[in-house]
Amino acid sequence: MSNRILPLELIDKAIGSPIWILMRGQTEMTGILRGFDDYVNLVLDDAVEYSPDPRDKSVIVKKELKAEILLNGNHVAVLVPGSKGPEDSLASKA
Repeated sequence: MSNRILPLELIDKAIGSPIWILMRGQTEMTGILRGFDDYVNLVLDDAVEYSPDPRDKSVIVKKELKAEILLNGNHVAVLVPGSKGPEDSLASKA
């Protein structure tokens, strides 16, 4: 019998650790996962948002968010628990 893990169980194991989030569009977020719900709405601490500059898409804007934030799960495309973003992400170009 194989060990299966459900998606929400994987997210639950990531609480308290760094997470890298790819949002719909070209925005990426990193931060410490503090909580989530069944709709994958996420609560993050120490969040950093990386997005292309609207005037020059080759420039990446890094925005440090000072407060606890809530991300709407409808805008989340990919979650990477335990990661602060790979070398070739928007996060590495900021």
